Parts: sequence; C-alpha cells; structure tokens
Amino acid sequence: MYWHKTPLYIQWLYPQLTWHKSRKEKTIYVTFDDGPIPEVTPQVLSVLETYNAKATFFCVGDNVRKYPNLYREILERGHNTGNHTYDHLNGWENSSQKYLDSIEKCKDFVPEATFFRPAYGKIKRNVIRSIKNSYEIIMWDVLAGDFDTKLKKEACLKKSIQATEKGSIIIFHDSIKAQKNMLYTLPRYLEHFKNKGFNFKAL
Repeated sequence: MYWHKTPLYIQWLYPQLTWHKSRKEKTIYVTFDDGPIPEVTPQVLSVLETYNAKATFFCVGDNVRKYPNLYREILERGHNTGNHTYDHLNGWENSSQKYLDSIEKCKDFVPEATFFRPAYGKIKRNVIRSIKNSYEIIMWDVLAGDFDTKLKKEACLKKSIQATEKGSIIIFHDSIKAQKNMLYTLPRYLEHFKNKGFNFKAL
C-alpha cells in the first residue's frame, strides 16, 4: 500500500520534514533513491543530461563504497547527493542506535550530504530529533511507484504526472527493481513538464 500523492494529513503529522518546496515556482525537484549502481545510474544521468535536468541522489553508503567513481560522476555532472543510510535500514524495524550508526557510517562515503532521506520513508521521532540539526530530512509529495512490479509503466507515468504540481519533490529509484518503469517514465515525465515550462533543479 502506498500513495502516489502524499496525503496532506501525513505531511501535517511531520511538519519538521520537507515534503515539497515553494508552490509559487514552476520547478520540480527530481530525486532518486537506493543507488548508485552501474546497471542503472549511468542511464539516469544520460536522461537527465538530455533534458538539462538536475536531480538529487539519495545514496546507500555501501553502494558508494562499491562504486566510488560513479558517485563522483554524479557530483561532477552538477547533481546533489543525500544520505540514505549505509545499508538501507528500515527505521521502524531497527533500534534507534543501530539506525543512527548506519547514518553515520554512510556519512563516511557521502561526506558532502546535507540532506537525509529515510529508506521506505520510515523514521522514528527520536531519530528525527537526533539528526535534524545535521540534516534537512527530505521526504516527497509524489511517489512514482516505479518499484512496483505490478504497476504498468504507462500507469506509472500517468500517476506521476497527475500527482505533480509546482514545487513537487518526486521520488524515483535508480535500482534494478525499478529499472523498467523508471526508464520508461523518467524521460516522458521530463518531456511533459518541460513542455509546460517547468525547470528541474537539485535540492
């Protein structure tokens, strides 16, 4: 169960988290979770370059450890990065200390990051209090659903477009599981909103 458009009441429950940016500007903030990996991330970078779009990549520390050159390429191309824990921990299923240790370990590989995104969007309130002075915690108001293998790629695109508005933060995944839907949706999503006069900026 997931929402393509994050309900307002969820955003109101956690006002200390960033769900979207200013609704006044025709800007969309495209983000990617779970990479970088050589099977998918380079294709994402190519699509973004085609549309002159900048994005923010929330990186799993262990992936950066394995593919440091790919991480550096993300930065060299003018994109931003964020901490996504070292090993993609579920914040509700692990102790707060184990979770904080994973964030700290990821920091060793993503030292530039001033943003944090919890894997699965799950984070305990005491962890929020512990890291809020070190990171801006970025959530999203649009979930592409590219990871959903039962979701047809055309529906992924349609629902992503329908949920987006000015200032939206949309989340895609540069992962094997999401590859099919994401690589179909991303260029068509960017083309659609480019034609409507939108810009795509990194956080």
